[in-house]
Amino acid sequence: MSDTPFGFGLPPEEPEDGDEGKKKDQQSGGGQGPANPFGFGGLPGAGGFGGPGGPGADNPFAAMFGSLNPNDLGAAFQQLGQMLSYEGGPVNWDMAKQIARQTVSQGTADGTKDASVGPAERTAVEEAVRLADLWLDDATSLPSGAGSAVAWSRAEWVEATLPAWKELVDPVAERVGTAMGDVLPEEMQAMAGPLIGMMRSMGGAMFGTQIGQAVGVLAGEVVGSTDIGLPLGPAGKAALLPINIGAFGKDLGVPQDEVRLYLALREAAHQRLFAHVPWLRSHLFGAVDGYARGIKVDTAKLEDVVGQFDPQNPEQLQDALQQGMFQPEDTPEQKAALARLETALALVEGWVDAVVHAAAKPRLSSADALRETLRRRRASGGPAEQTFATLIGLELRPRRLRDASRLWASLTDARGVDGRDGLWAHPDMLPTASDLDDPDGFVHREQLDFSELDKMLGEAAEKPDLRKKDEDEKGYDTE
Repeated sequence: MSDTPFGFGLPPEEPEDGDEGKKKDQQSGGGQGPANPFGFGGLPGAGGFGGPGGPGADNPFAAMFGSLNPNDLGAAFQQLGQMLSYEGGPVNWDMAKQIARQTVSQGTADGTKDASVGPAERTAVEEAVRLADLWLDDATSLPSGAGSAVAWSRAEWVEATLPAWKELVDPVAERVGTAMGDVLPEEMQAMAGPLIGMMRSMGGAMFGTQIGQAVGVLAGEVVGSTDIGLPLGPAGKAALLPINIGAFGKDLGVPQDEVRLYLALREAAHQRLFAHVPWLRSHLFGAVDGYARGIKVDTAKLEDVVGQFDPQNPEQLQDALQQGMFQPEDTPEQKAALARLETALALVEGWVDAVVHAAAKPRLSSADALRETLRRRRASGGPAEQTFATLIGLELRPRRLRDASRLWASLTDARGVDGRDGLWAHPDMLPTASDLDDPDGFVHREQLDFSELDKMLGEAAEKPDLRKKDEDEKGYDTE
């Protein structure tokens, strides 16, 4: 799976330690394409299309449409076939689902094929989650958040998580669809309606293909519904994938029951957090949306990609998208959005890491080894890093995860379980990125009691109404 399958680049900042070598040489994507990439050679008025020095030589769209009679556009659209028949939102989710299922059916690189989950595996998952919840009662003040436990196949994981992917990807895809309309030549703006519709359909197909492949590959790696730090599955449903758990623990030298139980602890801990911190899900998804709004599109690259696209060779489009088309805006607002999102994800994963370790350490001899295996998996580019790089160029860096885990552990020592978990009561009470750099300073800092603050604000809001009522009763002139 490519580090950046959608072609998103990382922010133009210095890399963290360990990031060297991850950046691939990006090629221009402007190589020699077919003389007639869309196959319009037989259309009337298309002579000289894209020829050297011809009209729109620097703009594929001007070359394509500038020399076409508007009456011939219908014939051109028809040749694009099914790819341009989509009329939905910014992503063709039917295509995404189909490609994800096809990717799953092909199996993983190690030759493991997807399979239906049997009764014995379902029972094992249910028992593991039930025991995990009992252990977590001693490690956190948040009650159980798993109303049920389910065992999914990879295909079932795809089906169950697509609604969350839609919420994550659509904001980014919407910006791309807008940009695809912006690359039209000025002389065609008067007829922009059908052309923009075509561009949106093409953009929907592009993203449908890419997100389908990304989700399909991810389905072969994840072990539950919360691997990337976000709740991808239905609320209150702890889910594990037995076939992927088996692959994960294959060469660890740890009994399969212990591997399953440790991963059940992580899934159940995530469920507690998202179930009992009601603002957390919208906070995370809102941060993704805020970050997406700051992404700018390299329209020159987009013109080049679409201008050379051959509908009979969709892999060509995928390769071009992988060469880099989108970059985050280098603005204070975008940097703040990125920091807010990275910090929030690190705090979620750090809390889960600390709580699970506290629950597992006294009970599982393999707790330390499993914890370090999961950390190394994340550091080497596990599901979270690859998926967020796919979506918006974001990687949840291991250094932040480890810092967050240490901070939560220090808070437990200093304030106890209740004091630590009480910080989730309000987003403004959580540590910031600078607090992860100075955990001791945060741990020993007095925290504002937001329950008292909310009470004070509520009383202040009521006073003007009471005053007005009193003045009305006494007949005061308030002018």
